[in-house]
Amino acid sequence: MSETKLYIVPTPIGNLDDMTLRAVKVLNQVEVILAEDTRTSGKLLKHFNIKTPMQSHHMHNEHKVVDGLIKRLQAGTVMALITDAGTPAISDPGFLLTRACVENKIKIECLPGATAFVPALVNSGLPNDKFVFEGFLPPKKGRQSRLIVLAQEPRTMIFYESPHKLVKTLSQFVEYFGAERKISASRELTKLYEETLRGTLKEVLTHFEITAPKGEFVLVVEGCK
Repeated sequence: MSETKLYIVPTPIGNLDDMTLRAVKVLNQVEVILAEDTRTSGKLLKHFNIKTPMQSHHMHNEHKVVDGLIKRLQAGTVMALITDAGTPAISDPGFLLTRACVENKIKIECLPGATAFVPALVNSGLPNDKFVFEGFLPPKKGRQSRLIVLAQEPRTMIFYESPHKLVKTLSQFVEYFGAERKISASRELTKLYEETLRGTLKEVLTHFEITAPKGEFVLVVEGCK
């Protein structure tokens, strides 16, 4: 690779068979791989026999290292950005570096690949011609005001949630959206114990009040009629 460029490379969200041939090729050819967690990514690179050196690039240091990375890119270093799972910058680090590359006229190439919300949306059975991706709701400040706004959102809504916050979030959905609003809750996508539960918000909340949630969740919620 002779042309200076930042490659955005999606990685599997669980099943390693979802790694694309092109992603493996790019990660083998770049000079350095920026990884969210080098220990997690190290297992992925070892599996595909990729020996390219890694550098840590995560939410706690990305503000500090962006300027230095831009200077290295301007000097001719070809880099790839990956995260622990899925497509970088989708509820993961990546936006700041991508924006800086655009501002400095550095070429960017984003490979197509895995991201959790697309399969969850498609198999939800809810309208997917128009949708809004919310990712993680604000943990505290701004959470209530966001839910008030989203209660009137007519498009299908997509959220990410961790297992230990799931029941709280579903309870708030019932409170702000109404108990009969439809939802599809997918967990462990592409993994051995992949599961999707569909029903009303009240039905799905009741299920997880009885059955402890496990794994990371994608919640697809019906829009306001």
